[in-house]
Amino acid sequence: MIIYDFLEAFNDNVLVLVLLVLGIALASGGIPPILERNRRRSIENQLPGLLESLSDAVGAGRGLQEAMLEQGRNTPGVLGKLLTETLEASHSSSFDAALSSFAAKTRSSQVQRVVVLIDTAVQQDAPLQNILSDLAMDYERLNDLMNKREEELLGRGILIILFVCIGLPILIAFIVGLFAPASKGFQINQFNNTFALFFGASSAIAASVAGRMMGRMKDMLWWIPLWVGTSMALYLGAVKMIGG
Repeated sequence: MIIYDFLEAFNDNVLVLVLLVLGIALASGGIPPILERNRRRSIENQLPGLLESLSDAVGAGRGLQEAMLEQGRNTPGVLGKLLTETLEASHSSSFDAALSSFAAKTRSSQVQRVVVLIDTAVQQDAPLQNILSDLAMDYERLNDLMNKREEELLGRGILIILFVCIGLPILIAFIVGLFAPASKGFQINQFNNTFALFFGASSAIAASVAGRMMGRMKDMLWWIPLWVGTSMALYLGAVKMIGG
């Protein structure tokens, strides 16, 4: 009965159903960027540990290629797997080409910069152990700062979306349904439709702001129709259930 009343609220507003269907369809396109970002950040968080291990191995007298292959086999996760696969398949090409291929496969700007620095250090016959150790410390500090910033901004972004897209529509719907219920003869369909459009526009702005805060504006575009439809559906459905 409750579900029927909820769906009945959309009889005069087909736009909500269209947005929900479109939003669910587009949300499938927003999942791959999230997975790709998590993959890249996993690689970058493992990078300082790999560099530190390489520094110790080079200091112990091992060659760079030998040390990388050994550490790739000992490093869990995507980073170690990519490094091992690339180096093991490098018999038909040069070591420099293998490093370039590895950096490209990670799709990480951090790894690509590190590979360029290592290649330059090898060509200039620079003290590789010290360079690897310094890179490990620098990227560890960088990733700590990035992780802290992402956690803070992610929390704020989610709070904005939850408040504007979910909390506010339900709150206003409760007030409207309680003090101007349709069961008492109040004719406020036009008012409800206008408010639903307002909450839809507010949700689009809130999702865009949250995406911009987190540095994921392009990724958030896939989710905006779903949040807009959800906000409008929550308001109209809640008004119907509370006010009758």
